[in-house]
Amino acid sequence: MRALRWFGLLAPLGLAGCGFQPLYGHQGATRPDVASELTRVYVANIPNRYGQELRLALQQELGGASQTEPDGYTLQVSSSASEQAIDIHSDNTSGRMRVEGHAHWSLFSVSPSPALLAQGDAVTLDGYSPTFEQLFAQTLDDENVQKRVAETLAGTIRQQVAIWISSHVKPPVETPSGAPGYVDPTALPTANGPPVEKAGPDGFPASATGRLDPSQNGDDQ
Repeated sequence: MRALRWFGLLAPLGLAGCGFQPLYGHQGATRPDVASELTRVYVANIPNRYGQELRLALQQELGGASQTEPDGYTLQVSSSASEQAIDIHSDNTSGRMRVEGHAHWSLFSVSPSPALLAQGDAVTLDGYSPTFEQLFAQTLDDENVQKRVAETLAGTIRQQVAIWISSHVKPPVETPSGAPGYVDPTALPTANGPPVEKAGPDGFPASATGRLDPSQNGDDQ
């Protein structure tokens, strides 16, 4: 047991010796204090209700309970949260909704001529099981999933901004992925050919898992 205690005390020394340094820990005189620098980031307004959820989550992630007036950077974020049905029942209702959250952020200096310092992308995947003919419950589900998406994106953005402050290494910008496509046999053809559904981050295109047997929907229970 005593040997294990000594190992626990010496493990951080071994990590420091191989070049590992905690992102939010003390960096020494030659490197910025990441936690303090994050409190200097002002989050610009993000439109609509979901945008305000994301802005609030970012303010909590960056400044927390700090009373310091942000004066070093301006963070501009454009974000969206889209929903797709991925479980269509025989009565044309959906048993599961997939929610994709995307955010692109840009960090600017605070000056008469703001300079773009860094930018990056954050992506998350969430979902919920919808309720029908229960308007209040459905509204609550929508609001809860938007809040979860906003909080997850805010955490990812905070990490990316912190890495840039610490190392000035710019995160990669998201590029469109070559997701596989599936021809939709129920849609009318267009001048460009039959409509194609793209797979989502979870590998399913929207409306991909339809059920034809009512017994599989729980209708007989």
